[in-house]
Amino acid sequence: MSEYNKNYWENNYQTNQIGWDMGYASPPITKYIDQLVNKNISILIPGAGNAYEAEYLFQNGFKNITVLDIAKQPLENLKNRIPAFPIENLIQGDFFKHQQKYDLILEQTFYCAISPQLRSKYATKAYELLKIKGKLTGLLFDFPLTEEGPPFGGAIEEYINTFSKQFHIRVLKSCYNSIKPRLGRELFIIFEKK
Repeated sequence: MSEYNKNYWENNYQTNQIGWDMGYASPPITKYIDQLVNKNISILIPGAGNAYEAEYLFQNGFKNITVLDIAKQPLENLKNRIPAFPIENLIQGDFFKHQQKYDLILEQTFYCAISPQLRSKYATKAYELLKIKGKLTGLLFDFPLTEEGPPFGGAIEEYINTFSKQFHIRVLKSCYNSIKPRLGRELFIIFEKK
């Protein structure tokens, strides 16, 4: 668990060992963002990496976006791409120690990048960070859980077991619009806080 710490992630960004990075916002997430009407909602993107989803949100009129990552480099990368992005909303820190409240947590496979031993803790922390009726929405990987990673895999049954105590499972289905290398390996989720 400790091997996937700040130094691990910072080193990956410094050495450009970021094979998971698509270079743009994920199509299933942008499709979801496109149907959001209220652009004033508070949004957290944890473990955001280069945060292309934050960039997409910002360019589409959403202003209450918090980007959280344990590594500093991807936050600097976002700031360089979007100088107008509020610096106070770029937070280098630990998701499990974060303390604000949000309407929406946008999950871009962060859950599958953390140590599997932290998964129930993740569900509890997401619950704590969401306002009443808040939503955890985004992408989880759908391939067998391994000890090699990140990313670590996962499956529908595990996700239901992990999240259903604290969330209504509104959507949990295979993505039809994943990028080609991830087709058949991503699940789109909408979990609403109970």
